[in-house]
Amino acid sequence: EVQLVESGGGLVQAGGSLRLSCAASGFTFDEHVIGWFRQVPGKDREGIHSLSTTGRTYYADSVKGRFTISSTHDKNTVYLQMNSLKPEDTAVYYCAAIGRTTIPRVQIQFFSNWGQGTQVTVSS
Repeated sequence: EVQLVESGGGLVQAGGSLRLSCAASGFTFDEHVIGWFRQVPGKDREGIHSLSTTGRTYYADSVKGRFTISSTHDKNTVYLQMNSLKPEDTAVYYCAAIGRTTIPRVQIQFFSNWGQGTQVTVSS
């Protein structure tokens, strides 16, 4: 069974850092496009990052320069390092994956596997 499990969310002050983890079971990330999304109540789920199997990355302008991704050697876990956090980064964060080498845009319809989400709250 394909499963994604996120962890690492929490409460942090503005300017602080958090690292989110996304652990995969049933597949390895090196054969999937990885995406990170976030959602606040009443708004659409926003795609903020993707990593293709060729290593091509995309970061939304809202997180560029502050968020970076890394993975474990066994390709079973990816991490989203979030630095210089702002109150507007407050959201539920989701990791997602699709068994493709690339996707045209970081949008929810291009992903088939989702984690349960983890809450990130940034206080001012």
